[in-house]
Amino acid sequence: PKEGDDPMRRKINLEGDFEFFSGERFGSILLLGLKRDFMFHVTNLSAKTIFFDYLDMVSQNASLKVVVILGSPGKTGRNEYKEFYTQVIQTILDVSAVYKMFNAVDQLILKIIEMNQIVIHADSGNVLPLFLNISLACDYRMVADNTLFQNPCLEFGLVPKGGGAFFLTKRLGASKACELLLSEDDITAEDALRLGLVDRVVALNDLRETVMKKAEEYAGKPARSLRCIKRLISFSLKELYEYLEFETHELTKMIGPFGDGLVKDNR
Repeated sequence: PKEGDDPMRRKINLEGDFEFFSGERFGSILLLGLKRDFMFHVTNLSAKTIFFDYLDMVSQNASLKVVVILGSPGKTGRNEYKEFYTQVIQTILDVSAVYKMFNAVDQLILKIIEMNQIVIHADSGNVLPLFLNISLACDYRMVADNTLFQNPCLEFGLVPKGGGAFFLTKRLGASKACELLLSEDDITAEDALRLGLVDRVVALNDLRETVMKKAEEYAGKPARSLRCIKRLISFSLKELYEYLEFETHELTKMIGPFGDGLVKDNR
């Protein structure tokens, strides 16, 4: 091995069943399935490291052209967020720990943006703001007709992390983005399609087959063309890095000692 190589990173197999995600390869397509309670695991240091190392390996694999991220069908939306809030947010007493959690979300969004492959997101059921932001960071979005985008953050006086305001403003304009971010109403799959939050709505039973067909369409294109086009399109997102830093600063300040007191600063 070369000097500086991480032996643990090299041992990760692209195909396998991991604690909170799974990987299946179909030629030049990788199907990355997220499991229930993904939110809990992405804030765990060891689990996060494995997942991010996995994404790095995928991005560096020149034989892969398309990555499909498939959301967990078992997530429960608002109830999952409330459980997450109770078990994670309320138990964190140090603002630095909150900062680390926000940083993990930022890393995930940026890794998706920076991947060398075309990334497609497919989801169904109740979708929380984190997963909407993951979807908006991808190159193509497909949802099942039973999808409901939910925003329970306002119930706790919080704002979702992960670039939501940035992505929504780019897609919908400032006024509509503000309206959605301050709304507690669910957004149906058809409304999401009309707004431009997703690119296609399909029947739930057809979701996996349809998204794989879309992946095959992209995989049929020259790899160099796919990578170059993605880099050109992503060039305008350079300001996302600065935005995420500012977002973390504002959200940490909001829940810190000068905010609503949700988190106590013990430094």
